[in-house]
Amino acid sequence: MFPNYMGEEVHILGAGLSGLAAATILARSGREVHVHEVREDSGARFDGDFQGIENWTSEQDFFEELEIWGLDSREFKSDSFDIVDLIHPDDVITNPKTDGVAFRVVERGTAEHTIDQGFKRMALSSGVKIHYGVKRSPEECLIVAAGPKESSAVAFGEIFETSHRNMVAFQLNDKLAPGAYSYMIIIDGVGLICTCLWRKQRKSGRYLNETIAWYEGKYDLGRKPIKRVGGKGDFGLPTKYVHEGRYYVGEAGGLQDFMWGFGMRYAITSGVLAAKAVIGECDYEKEVRSRLVPLVKASAINRFMMNRIGDRGFKMVANQWMRDQRRKGDGLAFMKWLYQPGFLRKALWPIVKIGMLRKRVLSDGRVVHRMPFRKALGRDEWEQGDRAQEIAKEWKEAQRSGANLSFSESEA
Repeated sequence: MFPNYMGEEVHILGAGLSGLAAATILARSGREVHVHEVREDSGARFDGDFQGIENWTSEQDFFEELEIWGLDSREFKSDSFDIVDLIHPDDVITNPKTDGVAFRVVERGTAEHTIDQGFKRMALSSGVKIHYGVKRSPEECLIVAAGPKESSAVAFGEIFETSHRNMVAFQLNDKLAPGAYSYMIIIDGVGLICTCLWRKQRKSGRYLNETIAWYEGKYDLGRKPIKRVGGKGDFGLPTKYVHEGRYYVGEAGGLQDFMWGFGMRYAITSGVLAAKAVIGECDYEKEVRSRLVPLVKASAINRFMMNRIGDRGFKMVANQWMRDQRRKGDGLAFMKWLYQPGFLRKALWPIVKIGMLRKRVLSDGRVVHRMPFRKALGRDEWEQGDRAQEIAKEWKEAQRSGANLSFSESEA
């Protein structure tokens, strides 16, 4: 019914989560699998920053899905949360919560306990051959799982030591995070404060300094900077997910959350589906379009609206979130609702496609409707406060003492 590549070598481009998930399942099915990665290790794109795996786009807990697929969540460290500090634009703090797991926090990077290294271990133990530090053409690979090449949004963060308890705080604030949000995650004495920018800025480091100053003013952190990190996201929807016989997964397939930037669940799921397609168990194009594309489109519609509402709209969203929790008794229900492809969202999709996305033909011939990095607005021009300026000076001093910077403004 579906193509079956039994007996053939399978080559995968990219040793991230989607590529390694696909490789593990294929190797266990008896294929000889080669993964090619331009970086020196899995997770080398990251530098110890925390990221979240959401648990609201499916009725099934994601770790239960991993178990069904034969992927062991015990291979990496994770911390689950059922409550978050939701910080409104006017600095009011409320607490969405659920009886189950709202999301899990994992660390990215090359340390043994990271999710990247956990997936690497699963692949190697299954017999996958990983080739690091090599370049391989996508045309030479059956599965393409490469990372982003351009920027639709960027994130800047600082990792620090702290004595504060474990927690997650999420802030909707158009000044500190233009068009997006900032957040703070604290796990076992290590914290991350990060601001996400969905509008291109000059002197973008000032947003991180001002965001750190805000969190310091609200929480007793005893912050000691360790390093500064960051990354970029490239958001777009291709017209096809199988192109010239190649399967495009994860970020290479545009399978990202436009609204919040959550991508790990989509990445791993798409890698698993691609492997099953290669084995002959499913139709990848059909599965992606039924399981993942509706979620991506819903997130793009949400992003389109967020781009236009500013702090007044953010306040309305936060208030509605809490009203929904009081009515239903579950803070996760609102997040699930945001990703339901209802009548209104379906009606908005043509407007979103024209108003936010730009059609492009990529070098490999694929057609993608991509979200460009938006221009700054007049309200984005402001001067740092006194404490933010002090934080900037403290960071320069920390750098002189050996603190590392892994993502600069120029890389954005």
